[in-house]
Amino acid sequence: MNARTRIVVLLVAVLVLGGVAVGSVLRAADQAQRKDQQQTTGPQVTAGRVALAGAASARQPRLVFRSTLWGPHRDELVSVPASAPAGPRTASGLRCLRFFTAAGTGSCLRAVPGALAGHYEAVVLDARLRARRHVPLVGSPTRTRVSPSGRMVAWTVFVSGESYTGLNFSTRTSILDTRTGTFQSNLESYRVVKDGQPYRSPDINFWGVTFADDGHFYATMATRGTAYLVRGDIARRTVTTLRGNVECPSLSPDGTRLAFKKRVPGLPADAPWRLYVLDLPSMREHPLAERRSADDQAVWLDDHTVAYALPGDFETDAWSVPSDGTGHPHRLMPAAQAPSEVR
Repeated sequence: MNARTRIVVLLVAVLVLGGVAVGSVLRAADQAQRKDQQQTTGPQVTAGRVALAGAASARQPRLVFRSTLWGPHRDELVSVPASAPAGPRTASGLRCLRFFTAAGTGSCLRAVPGALAGHYEAVVLDARLRARRHVPLVGSPTRTRVSPSGRMVAWTVFVSGESYTGLNFSTRTSILDTRTGTFQSNLESYRVVKDGQPYRSPDINFWGVTFADDGHFYATMATRGTAYLVRGDIARRTVTTLRGNVECPSLSPDGTRLAFKKRVPGLPADAPWRLYVLDLPSMREHPLAERRSADDQAVWLDDHTVAYALPGDFETDAWSVPSDGTGHPHRLMPAAQAPSEVR
């Protein structure tokens, strides 16, 4: 075989291999597109109007949450009647990775549309899901809450790390006053009172804010390998420790109890938590009937029911359990995360 023939053979081989590679890429892209366009299983989802307050929600209480079903409406905020949570869903067209709402104000933590991967923002929404304010985030979204009046919004991002399983990660928690525009970018600027004494440490992290009112909140503070429940005063910019081994607190609608996740000795390192409820007046706690490890900040559907996320076929399913420790866990709906009731 002379040099010219070898060059021709080489060129043919390159063209064939290139064609195979292009074909493989096109087939993979087509399969991915079909997967995105087709909802495999689960409740029916159709586009429609979703509101966080107003006449539509006043007629019948509804749940609004992030849907994780595969298909064109994945990650969109959807709503269902509170009386039929596993039924057909109305999709809003707005995508959020984390979401919470109260009194007609919504907090949506999302990837910045059209930006490169890894760019996130917090969007404050009005009752019609219109953006009122955009705030760039310095990490990946993990928690968000709105005060009962709808005025105050808080969120937490991972600055480093991506799991709460260990305590070797870094978070940043921010609070925004939607009425005045005052923005507290990092709770680590707060003065800490621990065991009755001023406390400082370079390893402090905060996450999981839950509001008592527009001036006070509960949250988790971690330092030197221990997670503490703290109560915060926004005007004074102080937090005070209340007790240890409390993570991701969630205040009941009547303001008397906190649902939280607790690390229980003897459980696997990758599934260390059990759900508990703490009675604030007596500071007594009791476990809930859910015995699986739930890495979530629970939500209260009412004064007697706690909802939370567990892994499912489509990322997470929403489960519920009585808050008094009785009963059994119940799968509220598939492919759902952090349902909020709107009236």
